Amino acid sequence: MSVEVVDNVDARRFEATVDGQRAGHAEYLLGADLIVFPHTEVDPAFEGRGVGSALARAALDEARRRGLGVLATCPFISGWMRRHPEYLDLAYQNRTSAKD
Repeated sequence: MSVEVVDNVDARRFEATVDGQRAGHAEYLLGADLIVFPHTEVDPAFEGRGVGSALARAALDEARRRGLGVLATCPFISGWMRRHPEYLDLAYQNRTSAKD
């Protein structure tokens, strides 16, 4: 199974598909130097198959590429970041305290 993730800029969300079927999405709000992730949803038919992880990784990789801080109010994205400490440097609170 291959999960494809694209940034649907108009809908302000990253969307995951599996074999052409929409499998989930991660919504975002975008600021000048910050991206906020308030909600992530995976279709129940695709739960436990790595769709959420693919969404989180793609969204956070894009934030890193664009130099954005991340505020993860979504429990899934926040928890995923804690389980993958290589992404914790993106956390907005870490970036702002590093500037002080």
